[in-house]
Amino acid sequence: MKRIDAVIKPFKLDEVRASVVALGVSGLTIFEVNGFGRQKGHTEMYRGTEYSVDFLPKILLSVVVPEALVEAVVDAIVKSARTGKIGDGKIFVSSLDEVIRIRTGERGANAI
Repeated sequence: MKRIDAVIKPFKLDEVRASVVALGVSGLTIFEVNGFGRQKGHTEMYRGTEYSVDFLPKILLSVVVPEALVEAVVDAIVKSARTGKIGDGKIFVSSLDEVIRIRTGERGANAI
């Protein structure tokens, strides 16, 4: 099993969710986060005063899938989250040692 974490632009969430669910993924978790990468934030004007916004709003989407679905899910996220502009995000894939469903005690792939 693998955990896929994707940092994406907030307005792309619905499109990414639809593409991942279409592959048969049964659940995902999202977090509203703030951060920066190469974008380094930006400046804004408020009441005539310019100020710096160092952290930009992003969505962190987390999904656990069997190894057989990893490439398909990653490809779906890349295709649906890409705008071609700086700040599109990143995808991190990591291995999971164990998954346990609290309600039933199921373990492994049955717990996804």
